[in-house]
Amino acid sequence: MIKQGWKITMKPSILAVATVALLATSVVAKAQVVVDLSLITCKQLLEADQERQTLISSWMSGYFSASKNLTVVDFRYVERNGKVIGKYCKSHKADTVMNAMQKNWR
Repeated sequence: MIKQGWKITMKPSILAVATVALLATSVVAKAQVVVDLSLITCKQLLEADQERQTLISSWMSGYFSASKNLTVVDFRYVERNGKVIGKYCKSHKADTVMNAMQKNWR
């Protein structure tokens, strides 16, 4: 910035950078969502798009693996557990996904 008396002017490149930074932060802020996974019901999981289902499944897999002090991922069990939870949720839509996983996770 260049100060000229009471008037402050900005170089065009600084203004452009400031504008881009402002827009980028507003886009990032809108993209952030907080989800309490302990409250998601089976019905909500089944109605979610595939990307959201995969994200929730991955998080739950990590959560339960950590609770058992497992440091490896066995994709056979991840796939198996996903199928079992999906089947369970179809007949227990009011149940939470956390509860479904606690009852069925291996």
